Amino acid sequence: MTSTTEQRATTLLRFATAGSVDDGKSTLVGRLLHDSKSVLADQLEAVEDASRRRGQETPDLALLTDGLRAEREQGITIDVAYRYFATPRRRFILADTPGHVQYTRNMVTGASTAELAVVLVDARNGVVEQTRRHAAVAALLRVPHVVLAVNKMDLVDYAEPVFAAIAAEFTAYAASLGIPDVTAIPISALAGDNVVEPSAHMDWYGGPTVLEHLETVPTGHDPSIDPARFPVQYVIRPQSAEHPDYRGYAGQIASGVLRVGEPVTVLPSGRTSTIAGIDALGRSTDIAWAPQSVTVTLADDIDVSRGDTIAPTTGAPQVTQDVEATVCHVADRPLSPGQRVLLKHTTRTVKAIVKAIPSRLTLDDLSQHPDPGQLTANDIGRITLRTAEPLALDTYADSRHTGSFLLIDPADGTTLAAGMAGTAE
Repeated sequence: MTSTTEQRATTLLRFATAGSVDDGKSTLVGRLLHDSKSVLADQLEAVEDASRRRGQETPDLALLTDGLRAEREQGITIDVAYRYFATPRRRFILADTPGHVQYTRNMVTGASTAELAVVLVDARNGVVEQTRRHAAVAALLRVPHVVLAVNKMDLVDYAEPVFAAIAAEFTAYAASLGIPDVTAIPISALAGDNVVEPSAHMDWYGGPTVLEHLETVPTGHDPSIDPARFPVQYVIRPQSAEHPDYRGYAGQIASGVLRVGEPVTVLPSGRTSTIAGIDALGRSTDIAWAPQSVTVTLADDIDVSRGDTIAPTTGAPQVTQDVEATVCHVADRPLSPGQRVLLKHTTRTVKAIVKAIPSRLTLDDLSQHPDPGQLTANDIGRITLRTAEPLALDTYADSRHTGSFLLIDPADGTTLAAGMAGTAE
């Protein structure tokens, strides 16, 4: 029987960091890794050597995360860097995202699967335009928890009024965007104050350290709350002497719970049946839930292919060929009305055409700029699409898994945009 500590250690938190250039984001991540003893000795040695060569007396912990040569040379973060570390209480996947305006698309990539975003602010500068942009992206992607890390408190003499003013301004802005949960923490990533260990310089602060909050914030939720969605990835037909008539549908449950005996509908065809069996890890089970990978068999011999979605007949998604969505344009070439694209949703890829681009989002305040004509790299805008085949698409507000999609260039397979269905403000 597993102990409570072992059970806790199996929980996983995906989180993303964001902040303006020089707010100390890479130093914070390096400090987290270093102080939680998640750095290998040879990694630390390499950082110490590089720091000495640059004339620094103490190790520059930012070098633990800025892996690309261009990042190290310029002292900035360019690409999303994923870091994996663990404490006795929880495992973590960290997406360290860039701070520059021209890398908004990278933050969207990093935050799209995050359950928490750490937004860094320099205590000397307070809430700046990029802070508002990062908060707006977190709101748009419906990241459930946001931490405001007010960094460089050592440079403002650890003054409580400075922290309180920044926290109040950010919390009010976040509330206006609809962000449900904000935790403000005063830190010094360079000195290590309130990152892993409590600060001796800020006895006026009684809240958790950054790591303490990351270890204790609620993750995930009860999968039975969500309607079940099972995108079919592969059809298994052994046609062997042992299993002459076996037909199973393999894939990963995107959301909700599947039960044997439950009436289901196969989308987009609309054919109905009942779940006859569920195999998980080679064993039969009566129930399975997200994000388990399973094989499902149905009571009726109906046509089911890769890209179809199996969902409970009660609460099945609407099938449509007209898609309204918010997209973040990630390609260097623009997206224009009339453009032909491929739309990839779960395991299904269909042809589509961009019918219109009604507006582009101003990320400072989430206001809409009408009729932009096209979307260029890092733009976030509203678009309407017409697909060649029907899609079983949820709204992004209802499901981050089955409400999201990618737009792909049919000519060369380049990803053009990341989409969130039905996120009209």
